[in-house]
Amino acid sequence: MADQEQKAIQLIAEAESKLKSAKGLFSSLFGGGSSKQEEACELYVRAANAFKMAKKWPQAGKAFEEAAHLQLAMGSKHEGATYYVDAGNCYRKGDPNAAVSAIHKAIEIYTDMGRFNIAAKHHITVAEIYESELVDTEKSMQNYEQAADYYKGEESNSSANKCLLKVAQFSAILEKYEKAIEIYEQVATSCMDNSLLKYSAKDHFFRASICHMCMDTENAVLAVKKYEEMFPAFGDSRECKLVKKLLETIKEENVDQFTSALQEYDSISRLDPFITNLLLKVKKQLNSEPELC
Repeated sequence: MADQEQKAIQLIAEAESKLKSAKGLFSSLFGGGSSKQEEACELYVRAANAFKMAKKWPQAGKAFEEAAHLQLAMGSKHEGATYYVDAGNCYRKGDPNAAVSAIHKAIEIYTDMGRFNIAAKHHITVAEIYESELVDTEKSMQNYEQAADYYKGEESNSSANKCLLKVAQFSAILEKYEKAIEIYEQVATSCMDNSLLKYSAKDHFFRASICHMCMDTENAVLAVKKYEEMFPAFGDSRECKLVKKLLETIKEENVDQFTSALQEYDSISRLDPFITNLLLKVKKQLNSEPELC
């Protein structure tokens, strides 16, 4: 590992030397600057890979960024963006903020080139960094939303919906229930028109129903009726029956029946943590018990 690090340091020194010579009068007069930049770029990439082998991630990221700068200076936007992404992947090993910065540089290049599908893909990477490493739900949501917009513009509706569902989930976590409901309904409606995705529509209507319950139980009753009319398969589902039963227990202010209904459902189909947390909020409105049984 130490050998690889020393090799990388030597390669960086060689690259810097090439760039200094490229600025000389002789190179400028006889057109040698461009070839020197190409050689320096190759050396930076080799150095970055050597740093990677030595697990020196910040140094590897910096070397890739230097390669990106040179590629852009030589007019190669695609290569420049690629190296910024490589830099971001290295920085992610220890400096998530630097990773976000590098990947955003790549995104700017891809959007300028009209490569919106690729830009969307990297917005998802940034969203994941904010979600898991930097724990910034708002910024994660913004990047998922931007990715969805780009996918929509490219008619990649399935990919857009996956991003929108993340936005809906985060919106609900942040108690922005109206936005979450709007997205769940939108995605559910689009799934109804697709024979392969039709079955998943009931899950989206279920989540929208739970969000309604977090806001207002009377509106939740009306929403469930609307969803049944829109998509009869939802009305026949266990999810819909659970929501109706929970709404009855809320109306009766019966916490025990609320808990029993959840236990009965959960014994057959496990509720995911996101739904469980939303239902915990509903239960707390009904009673001050600290957790679902």
